[in-house]
Parts: sequence; structure tokens; C-alpha cells
Amino acid sequence: MDPMDIVGKSKEDASLPKATMTKIIKEMLPADVRVARDAQDLLIECCVEFINLISSESNEVCNKEDKRTIAPEHVLKALQVLGFGEYVEEVYAAYEQHKYETMQDSQRSVKMNSGAEMTEEEAAAEQQRMFAEARARMNGGASVPQPDHEQQLDAQQQSNLQS
Repeated sequence: MDPMDIVGKSKEDASLPKATMTKIIKEMLPADVRVARDAQDLLIECCVEFINLISSESNEVCNKEDKRTIAPEHVLKALQVLGFGEYVEEVYAAYEQHKYETMQDSQRSVKMNSGAEMTEEEAAAEQQRMFAEARARMNGGASVPQPDHEQQLDAQQQSNLQS
């Protein structure tokens, strides 16, 4: 086949990660089955063409509805139109699972970030406390009394006023 595909783009214009695709292919086959490199390349090209086909049809469905953004329902309708209706339920389930996992991930990251954030004043006070501890260790291991949080903030505010 010519390096230019049917729609006039070179092979480098659109591709899928070879390592990822190879992993997917191997996961779908029994352990004792080997796949020739040419067959892997062909499967990857088929996947790219399938994505192009679904994308193009999804765009047409979207345009018929006078929309400017392809939504998941446009993709599902495109599958129906192209004769892949038997996969719509499975594709929709995978989409719902993806949405759920994405929501879980974002909730986890919010929880992790909300507990770890400090105001600038709190960070400066914590830095001063750590400097004091380090100085104490350097000066013979004498411990430095730990001021409470309000005292740290007051000291920081006084320092800001003097600056």
C-alpha cells in the first residue's frame, strides 16, 4: 500500500501507540498464540481506519443535529448507522465505567490536595519552625520550644508589617 492512505494523509499523521496496541492484542489471545509483526501492524492500521470511520460518521450525525461538538450519543448513533448496533450496549457500558472511574480519580485528587494545602502564612510559619529546629540541632541538640499555631501566625504577621 502507498504511504498515502485513502484520505490523503501519510501514515505518520494518525497512528496509535504500538506498545499499547501490542499489549491489547496479546491480552485478547491465548498465551500460546503468537502474532507476526506484519499482522500486528495490520491490526493497528485497521484500528486507525475504524476510528476514522466512526469519527467521520459521528461528525455527520452531529452536523445533522446542527451541533458543533460531537457528543457520546453521536458516536453511539454512528455505530448504529454503520451496522455496529450490536456493540452499542457494550460501548455505552464502557463509557459509563470510564465516567465513573474519572469521577473517582478526580474526587481522590481533590481529597489529597485539600488536606495538603497551606496558606502562605502557614507555610512561612512552618518554614520558620523547621529552621529553628535545624538551628537547635546544629547548636548541640538543644530542643527549641514549639510555639503554637497562633503564635506562629502572629510572628509572621509582625514580620510582614516590619517589611
